[in-house]
Amino acid sequence: MTRPGQPPQGAAFLIAQVGAHAAGRFAERVEALGLTPPEVGLLRMIAGAPGRSQQSVAADMGVVPSRVVAILDALDHKGLVERRPGVSDRRHHALHLTDDGRQVLMEMRQLARAHDEDLCAALEPDERAQLAGLLQRIADQQGLTPGVHPGYRQLSARRRR
Repeated sequence: MTRPGQPPQGAAFLIAQVGAHAAGRFAERVEALGLTPPEVGLLRMIAGAPGRSQQSVAADMGVVPSRVVAILDALDHKGLVERRPGVSDRRHHALHLTDDGRQVLMEMRQLARAHDEDLCAALEPDERAQLAGLLQRIADQQGLTPGVHPGYRQLSARRRR
């Protein structure tokens, strides 16, 4: 237990502290590519399942579809994604990366590796693996959607206020 005047030392606080720091540093890094973290997340989701609909992306992200549309509009304007008419329902758009989008995603993967290396520089490789495994167990137990940053939901909540 923490005494008054002492900094918090619990695991939950440290996870939040390191997570907020990591998210901020990541945002700075992807800004060099002209992207925001939500745009990077959406590119990854589309690359993982080309042709998926805007509605399915919104559901996985836990945001209202209009939020996805706004991010897609920015990515479309940058020439990184394209919306194609859906095969079974032409009212729905199938999302695909453009060649430029695939190139940016490759650059993003290199940036993410460097980010991980910098963030975990204090740990030995086996400690990194152990930490990742422990955090995955916590994420699974908390019901977090794999590969989806929960910050997307906060973006939606702020817009509704």
